[in-house]
Amino acid sequence: MSLVTDEIRASATEFYTGNEMCQEKSKFLLTEVGLPNGLLPMQDMLECGYVKDTGFVWLKSKKKTQHKFEKIGRSVQYATEVTAYVEPNKINKLTGVKAKELLMWLTLTEITVDDPPTGKIHFKTPTGLSRTFPVSAFELDVPKKDVKEEVKEEVKEVRAAAVAPVEVKEVSAAVAPVEVKEV
Repeated sequence: MSLVTDEIRASATEFYTGNEMCQEKSKFLLTEVGLPNGLLPMQDMLECGYVKDTGFVWLKSKKKTQHKFEKIGRSVQYATEVTAYVEPNKINKLTGVKAKELLMWLTLTEITVDDPPTGKIHFKTPTGLSRTFPVSAFELDVPKKDVKEEVKEEVKEVRAAAVAPVEVKEVSAAVAPVEVKEV
């Protein structure tokens, strides 16, 4: 049974379909609320949405996704539907995400990042177990060539603006004489 109803979809502030758009928007939302952008690496996403008033977020994919965060050596499993409530530096009431601890898959229900930032991220289960890892283990590197291309585009725009003709209009105004008194 899906937690995302037609009523929730209708109240969504943001609603997107298609894998590419959902990948981009989910990463953007994570960074907006102060969480690492690689936290939800789901594949083959069908739709995602966000209800800004309540903080409710959902991600739907074609099939379960299993991902290993190489920097910490942990496997995480994402169901076809992941839901949560987001607020600054925190994900609450998380559903559809399990992490492997030793030989067991544990359901995760809360993720928080320290404020002020200490570089640590905390994961909690409904039973009260928790683990802390470095935030950097869940951050995706922005490809350097994309950044360079963006800078080149900005430089081109600035140069184009600098050589663009400027129209100067003369404005004549009546100026009243000013009296200067010595004290």
